[in-house]
Amino acid sequence: MSNNTGQHTAIFVVLFALVMLLIIYSSNSGNEVFHYTSLRSKSHRPPNLKKWGLRNGYLPVYGNKTLNSHCHQCVIITSSSHLLGSKLGSEINQVECIIRMNDAPTTGYEADVGNKTSFRVVAHSSIYQVLKKPQEFVNKTPETIFIFWGPPSKMQRSLLRIIQRVSMSFPNMSAYVVSPGRMKQFDDLFRGETGKDREKSRSWLSTGWFTMVIAVELCDKVHVYGMVPPNYCSKRSQPHKMPYHYYEPKGPDECTIYIHNERSRKGNHHRFITEKRVFASWASLYNITFSHPSWP
Repeated sequence: MSNNTGQHTAIFVVLFALVMLLIIYSSNSGNEVFHYTSLRSKSHRPPNLKKWGLRNGYLPVYGNKTLNSHCHQCVIITSSSHLLGSKLGSEINQVECIIRMNDAPTTGYEADVGNKTSFRVVAHSSIYQVLKKPQEFVNKTPETIFIFWGPPSKMQRSLLRIIQRVSMSFPNMSAYVVSPGRMKQFDDLFRGETGKDREKSRSWLSTGWFTMVIAVELCDKVHVYGMVPPNYCSKRSQPHKMPYHYYEPKGPDECTIYIHNERSRKGNHHRFITEKRVFASWASLYNITFSHPSWP
């Protein structure tokens, strides 16, 4: 009798341990480190972003304008310090449409990044930095189209009123916000390309993610300046720190930021490296090229 009792106890302990392991695994699975190569199935077919359509995705902040722009050739100027010393300014200024992000300035950096801006994609967290310096970001070029993005919970009415007032004050500024429906499309796109639910994996989409998709929608050809390839931080033979932003020379090292965000399990983080792998998979499909540094 005692032997049977002991066996039952042992079996119960083993089963209990297995159940606890499953519970722990389930609770952590939403926060696991990304392993992009195992996320997409071999039969994955990328979506046709060209068919998304601009009309319903971007809503005017002021008036009843419709975002119906189209460019043959576009450049995305990243905020990367890899552009410092490049002397690309005059080359960039000659391109038909120039896309910049957040509060990356041109004043003082014209020789490397140019001084013209056709579109500026701005995250909800950078809106105040942009709008409080209209002389730098709004009133510097004949016409600039601003596309502001953020989850509905962040794009509150008071914030939209501020954007509206600035837009009314500067005739050369056209402002749009990403619609809630389009925000969901961006989330769905991330899940489709990575196999990960953005919220469950505690991920924030970066402004680069929004900018790349918007560029594909607007442009026949896209050239990206300053974005490092996805394997850049793991392949460097000699550690050489590079500031994350060209306008913050004493700022944090870019690879430190990329690796920390990619590997972090706690809190919400951008998955920069995963996003770059997606961009690499889109390159031939959407006529996207990269330089400074060039991508393999």
